[in-house]
Amino acid sequence: MLKDVANIVRGLSADIVEKANSGHPGMPIGCADIGALLFGELMNIDASKTDWPDRDRFVLSAGHGSAFLYSFLHLTGHDISMDDLKDFRQLHSKTPGHPEYGETDGVETTTGPLGQGFSNAVGMALAEKMMAAKYNTEDHSIVDHYTYTIMGDGCMMEGITSEAASLAGHLGLDKLIAIYDDNNISIAGNTNLAFTESVADRFKAFGWQVIENIDGHNIDQVREAINQAKSDKERPTVIMAKTHIAFGAPNKQDTADAHGAPLGEEEIKGLKEKFDLPVDKKFYVSDEVKEFFRAHAAEMQDQRLAWEKEFEKWAAANPELKKDWDQAMDLKLPVDLKEEIMDLKIEAPIATRKSAGAALSKAFELIPYLVGGSADLAPSTKTYNGEYGEVQKGDYSGRNFRFGVREHAMGAITNGLALHAGLRPFAATFLVFSDYMRPAIRLAALMKLPVTYVFTHDSVFVGEDGPTHQPIEHVEALRIIPGLKVLRPGDEEEAKAAWVEALETKDQPTALILTRQNLEHIKKYQGLNNFNNGGYFVSDPKDADTIIFASGSEVNLAEKSAELLAEKGIKAAVMSVPERKKLEQYAAEHPLPKVKLKVAVEAGVTSGWYKLVGSDGLVIGLDRFGLSGKGQEVGEKLGFKAEKIAAEIEAALNN
Repeated sequence: MLKDVANIVRGLSADIVEKANSGHPGMPIGCADIGALLFGELMNIDASKTDWPDRDRFVLSAGHGSAFLYSFLHLTGHDISMDDLKDFRQLHSKTPGHPEYGETDGVETTTGPLGQGFSNAVGMALAEKMMAAKYNTEDHSIVDHYTYTIMGDGCMMEGITSEAASLAGHLGLDKLIAIYDDNNISIAGNTNLAFTESVADRFKAFGWQVIENIDGHNIDQVREAINQAKSDKERPTVIMAKTHIAFGAPNKQDTADAHGAPLGEEEIKGLKEKFDLPVDKKFYVSDEVKEFFRAHAAEMQDQRLAWEKEFEKWAAANPELKKDWDQAMDLKLPVDLKEEIMDLKIEAPIATRKSAGAALSKAFELIPYLVGGSADLAPSTKTYNGEYGEVQKGDYSGRNFRFGVREHAMGAITNGLALHAGLRPFAATFLVFSDYMRPAIRLAALMKLPVTYVFTHDSVFVGEDGPTHQPIEHVEALRIIPGLKVLRPGDEEEAKAAWVEALETKDQPTALILTRQNLEHIKKYQGLNNFNNGGYFVSDPKDADTIIFASGSEVNLAEKSAELLAEKGIKAAVMSVPERKKLEQYAAEHPLPKVKLKVAVEAGVTSGWYKLVGSDGLVIGLDRFGLSGKGQEVGEKLGFKAEKIAAEIEAALNN
């Protein structure tokens, strides 16, 4: 029956792509046997309750093969109809070109950028270990599931895969099972054009169990390999499944032509003839396969109901753990969170990385499901909370991660942690290295995941490490990602408020942009009650000649510049702008006072500020790379000195 299921999916996938006249038929056809085994026998999933906490997770890292996933989700009873399959890749379809989390029932994560899905799977498997360590008891095991992922040659080539696989091996994530669709074909042709390494040896070096020489079209071999994977309680497993892309297509099997284009009617006819499928029927599913999945769905529902009974017994026996579980699954915050964090006494001058670190420590105390770590920079980012333990192989009860120097994987793994549910993750590194994380950040924004990024050492004031480590374009690059909240606090009070806002935000990721250097306390004319507007006046704007908008460390600079202008009889109202995108929205609905000149000051690229200051406004920023030297000296050399800024503003007002 599983072979019949596989053949039905081959026909479905070919028809799905052909009707859309767009897509990737080769992988779905080639991996159909593996999918039939996973979805028809091995994975514990219940389409009637897709958020069942103890379900197995499946991640299609090779997301271009989305017709594979949609076919199996349809057959298993998820909310994907035959009409949805026929609507593949069309506008507003439930079956978009690549799987999208939140758009399609049963899709666990958005995949397509190769390697991201695999790294998400690492995060999900890590979350399973941590949740099991916290909630399972001697009498009741309520967290006990596997994470499966299918990855192709392209996933294997991407560097993020090596980063994530290395960490997964280090942590001993034995419930992670990766199936490598080893078909030797990529878009340009045979993989030997550019990819001739021993993948098996690479994963062995990472500390994985590697099961080689598996025929991906032999269901018994794949089953035996997965059983062997489950028997290893120390290591994650990669199964090297040799497959043929577009298996059974008379002329396009094993060719690059089958990767990313429809097979064509004649080729599909030959494929269907080979597997005894009705040649004259499109989108064909036999009655036997339908009945098989109806029976299988009933079995899965019974398994889920049995788990729910076990969960009820666990809850009755462990009321405090149940309370923690409910809080974590719903990301509930303590009612006094804001008060507790904002009441922290922090003396200025102080770097915002340090004041934000103090706020994070308090948040760790108040939120037991808050977890996170940095890319080997914990002493510098001030994000390590040692009293809560760290996650290492054999002990997953801690809450601190050691990601190592693996920013790209760190970003995608935190996405997987958030997707799993039950944990609220953050990731930390220097701002300049946010470039290494950008694809994962973008996907977090697309999926609306509540991940927090702690980016420290935020400008040329980093100093001696020089232009390689001095962010210039990075804050602006983050601001232009749709759906990403970017907060750049200007003192210790704003740093606390920024963490509160990040934790209160559940439908999008947040980036905190923090300084290495100490900052003075900002005067707060309007106060932090207006922080959530994106900006607030720190001095009275009445009868002002100019408004100086500034973020982060430049708020102090703007205040000093305003004092110098006052000596010249020029009134400058300073506005702190911790979140520029939100202030732009607020100002559109609540016009700011009219002045002769609007000015923006930020130690970064200038382009994004003109929406606030207008085309005739003045932006004092930095559209060049930095210098090596002491931070204050570098900043002043590049124009960030109160006397110079005041002179520029005065000159602009007099023109």
